[in-house]
Amino acid sequence: MCARAGPWTSATGSASAASPRPSPPRPSCQLADEGRLSLDASVEHYLPGLVQGNGYDGTKITVRQLLQPTSGLPDHGEALATAGVEWLRHHHFTPQDLVRRVLRLPPPAHPWHYSTTNYILAGLLIEKATGRPAEAEISRRIIKPLDLHDTYWPGDAERIRGPHSRSYFTTEESGKAVRVDGTEWNTTAGGTGGALVSTPHDVNTFFAALLDGRLLSPARLAEMRTTVAGDPERLGPDGRYGLGLITEPLSCGGVWTGHTGSTRAGHHGIGAVAPDGRQVTVVVNETPTTDTAAATLLAAVDTALCPPAR
Repeated sequence: MCARAGPWTSATGSASAASPRPSPPRPSCQLADEGRLSLDASVEHYLPGLVQGNGYDGTKITVRQLLQPTSGLPDHGEALATAGVEWLRHHHFTPQDLVRRVLRLPPPAHPWHYSTTNYILAGLLIEKATGRPAEAEISRRIIKPLDLHDTYWPGDAERIRGPHSRSYFTTEESGKAVRVDGTEWNTTAGGTGGALVSTPHDVNTFFAALLDGRLLSPARLAEMRTTVAGDPERLGPDGRYGLGLITEPLSCGGVWTGHTGSTRAGHHGIGAVAPDGRQVTVVVNETPTTDTAAATLLAAVDTALCPPAR
């Protein structure tokens, strides 16, 4: 049996440090713990009139369904898929604008559909419950208490602070695939669904604190970890989703718990925790575009969490 190793960091490529943009901490469950939000209340109850029209009805969508995500809402990224790269690079989006764009789209075909829009709405719920900007509340409740020194909300700033790798993605221009440098990018399109800048170390710190019970009551954490089947095309045949948490099987038994995160601008990361507490965060500076590339990343996570016996 292999003894548990201490922290280990490795980087390959042209840069020595990575700055992923992860799915951010979500204090919605903390507010539920405090009785300031009900996970089973409707979105309409807290945000009247915002999710209405084109067949969408906020009275039939609960806060729990936003976090699950089984709300039936598409991802606003789909509405921006054909927008010009340079316009996207510099454009400032508000949460309300992103929600309006979603309501013009048809509903997803699968009842479980990962949609960053759900977390845009969760951010608005945080603001409604606390009277403070969601970014400020997340910083107060999560980022500062956990000393996540390299995690911050960039706002409209397009440059990442400190050492970082470049970020790339492939788009289509005039019928041809073009590789674009997305390092300088306005991330407001991610909002509270992904506009944080962070590091693998901070992502590991966050997941450790969440899953060992430092951020939520035992009952609320158990709710977060209660999963439903996801879309096999997105999570694979055995992937499941809780309240903002993904689980995937490990080759050595059990499942890892964590989340993936990516942006249109390019960075993609996976933060995962094994049943024994072993952790890994894997980051690449170009979002995988093939099933093979995505499978390779998952295999790297599995290798890190299931090392061979010595």
